[in-house]
Amino acid sequence: MKNPFDLKGQVAVITGSSKGIGRSIAETMAAMGAKVVVSSRKADACEEVAAGIRRDGGEATVIACNIGRKPEVEALVNGTLNKYGRIDALVCNAAVNPYFGPLAGIGDDAFDKIMATNIKSNLWLANLAIPGMAGRGGGTVTIVSSIGGIRGSSMLGAYGISKAADFSLARSLAVEWGPKNVRVNCIAPGLVKTDFARALWEDPKNLEQRTSGTPLRRIGEPHDIGGVAAFLASPAAAFITGQVIVADGGVTIA
Repeated sequence: MKNPFDLKGQVAVITGSSKGIGRSIAETMAAMGAKVVVSSRKADACEEVAAGIRRDGGEATVIACNIGRKPEVEALVNGTLNKYGRIDALVCNAAVNPYFGPLAGIGDDAFDKIMATNIKSNLWLANLAIPGMAGRGGGTVTIVSSIGGIRGSSMLGAYGISKAADFSLARSLAVEWGPKNVRVNCIAPGLVKTDFARALWEDPKNLEQRTSGTPLRRIGEPHDIGGVAAFLASPAAAFITGQVIVADGGVTIA
């Protein structure tokens, strides 16, 4: 029987993959056989990840991209197609959160940046990559969202709105492209030990409160999410689409 988790032959593009969750996704998918495109704003940080993948016997290419700029998003997709001729798996991981505080205090510029970067850029990427997938008989898109899209927050409300919108974006894309065998899903991580969430887990009081209320009694590590993304891109998940896979140690059910 063929390994249902094998990604050999796939070309995977992972945004925001120079560190944290995105890096783990790129490294995991490469270890499972995919040719990965490592992408974030800074090419040198991406090259460090790609070099590590190559040292471990994998294949990785670097294409820098600020996902908030449409020409750079287009260059990411076109550059991948020029290099490999196809995209089989797209992982939309990059996101921003320039504001921490109540919704009553957020300015228009910060709100617009969150919505444009965390939602619109994912639509840009999907609309550029999915038609090619459909033409070749299928592919996958995975949006890394957050449990912030499930729960209310007094300090991360705008970010949560954008992440809830990603759930809806994935469902609609899944309905539109399902007949062409393109699967679209979301991952909703809980608190993960990354630079992006450093302000939350570096605070001992907040960390204690979070871990004590989490059934697994710990916060996540990037590798906890990398395997979920690789699974969703694999044949093992061939009948899963339009879903939100929560990976939070159980915090949302406790």
